Parts: sequence; C-alpha cells; structure tokens
Amino acid sequence: MPYNGKYLPEKQDLYKLSRSKVDFFLNCPRCFYMDRRLGVSQPPGFPFNLNSAVDNLLKNEFDYYRSIQKPHPYIERLGLNAVPFQHEKLDKWRHNFSGVVYQHEALKLHLFGAVDDIWQKPNGELIVVDVKATAKKVFDWEDTYSKYEYAKGYRRQIEMYQWLLKKNGFEVVPEGYLVYYNGKKDAPMFNQKIEFDLHLIKLDCNTDWVEQAIIDAKTTLEGDMPKSAPTCENCNYLKARWQVSQKDPKELLG
Repeated sequence: MPYNGKYLPEKQDLYKLSRSKVDFFLNCPRCFYMDRRLGVSQPPGFPFNLNSAVDNLLKNEFDYYRSIQKPHPYIERLGLNAVPFQHEKLDKWRHNFSGVVYQHEALKLHLFGAVDDIWQKPNGELIVVDVKATAKKVFDWEDTYSKYEYAKGYRRQIEMYQWLLKKNGFEVVPEGYLVYYNGKKDAPMFNQKIEFDLHLIKLDCNTDWVEQAIIDAKTTLEGDMPKSAPTCENCNYLKARWQVSQKDPKELLG
C-alpha cells in the first residue's frame, strides 16, 4: 500500500511522490529533504481560489465539447485537429490527490500528477493542456518566461504529465499548451465581473530530464541533508533570520 508523509528509508512500501514535490526538489533539494524526510514543511501559502474557479469553469466547457466530441473553439483557434480526450479515468487524472499514476517499482515510488485537460488527435496521440490565470497590467509570455523561474516550472509541469501518460502506454505529442488568462485591471467599472485576455501558448517540451530528476530525488531522500539552492528564498530568509538572532538585541533596537 503506497504511503505519504515522511519518507522512511526502512519501509518497503511504495512512497507517494507528486509532480509538485519533484519540482520542489528541483527548486531546492534542502527544502525538499526537510519536507519529505524530516516532516518540516514550509508555511502554507494562500489558496488560489480565483485561479481554481477559472480552472473549474474551463473544465466544464471542455467537458461539454468532450461529450459531443467536437473541438473546443480554443482548439480550432490553435489550428489543431483534435477534440477533448474521452477516458474512463479522466476524472481521477484531474483530481489533485490521485492524478495520473505510474508506480516505479525499481525506485519504490508511486508517482502522480493531476492534469487540467487532455486533447486527442485523430491518430490517437494525446496533447497535454494546463490552465493558468493571473492579472498583470501587461502580459508578455516571452518576457515572463525569460525572467521568472515559475514560468519555466509551467513547462516542467506539462513535461511530467506527458512522462506519466507515456509510462501508462499512451502516445503523447512533444508540444504542450497553456491556456493562460490575464485579468484586465483597467476596466472602468467592476460590476462584479472580471474580464480576461486569453493567451494560447504552445510549449515545445522534452521529457528526457524527468527520470533522472526522480532518481536524484529518491537518492536525496536516502542520504544526508543536502545544501540549499543559492536562489531559494526560504533558505535565504532562514539564514538571514539566524544571523540576526545572533546579534545583541540592543544593537538590533539601535
């Protein structure tokens, strides 16, 4: 029976490792180790309830077109010959705590990740789609991708979903798509309604890194505390806080 929580090296059952935890490891091995091995998690952030609402509303739209097996207008806008994918496990694949599963017996890992949606081409190949929502005065994907690590994480997210689907025997196209909504901030009146600009973003993906990242994450869990990533905001904050705590209180108070 796969288990969650703290990783126990002596335990022989499969250990649950989510797509987000693999990305957590890539961002900072030390924080990942503290979270999964020692049970010391970072303080939780605020829930993205508006983002979740956008996700759910779009899923309802995709499900309508899935039921009639017609392309959603976004699919047509992209010029793709595809329709929303019908599969008996789709609801499970889209649920946060189940997702698309691959049990890696050699590593004793139960790997999973929840997709937003999947489209299918006539030849059976699958297209992985992820939905994002934000609110910037000016949205430029190329600029965002070049400057911010979280944007690169969006690509890794799709790539791991692709890898999981491949491990389940599906043929998956190399490109993935972001359905990206940017909330308009300059409307003259609110009227209890937020309007969005739509950006359909094609990402050229490559899953070659995934297997090695998973191996490295498992090796980290079985070893000693690793070093932190130089860019880890959490580690840098803790380091600065510790340095301040060593000073004379009178010095801190001026």
